[in-house]
Amino acid sequence: MSAARIFKPSKTAMQSGLGKTKAWLLEYEPDSARAIDPLMGWTSSADMNSQVRLTFDSQEEAVAYAERNGIAYRVLPTTPRKAVPKSYSDNFAYGRRRPWTH
Repeated sequence: MSAARIFKPSKTAMQSGLGKTKAWLLEYEPDSARAIDPLMGWTSSADMNSQVRLTFDSQEEAVAYAERNGIAYRVLPTTPRKAVPKSYSDNFAYGRRRPWTH
């Protein structure tokens, strides 16, 4: 029986907004290591649960689903985003720590 992780995804480096970060995810942890195909060099796995990603509106719903279906789980802690207000004029501020360059 495989275990699962329940977490709230962080935004990717390519995102400026908070899209796809509000839902909670349940992902199965890998049961076995990936194998390398000798001919092509691709990695493969016989673990079908690694392809399953379930989304939930809240952490409680994800935990309830895991308990209802007998899935061992662990909840990963979420870290709040640090909101640093910035403006364009801060680039030219007198008290700037580093000089502005192109």
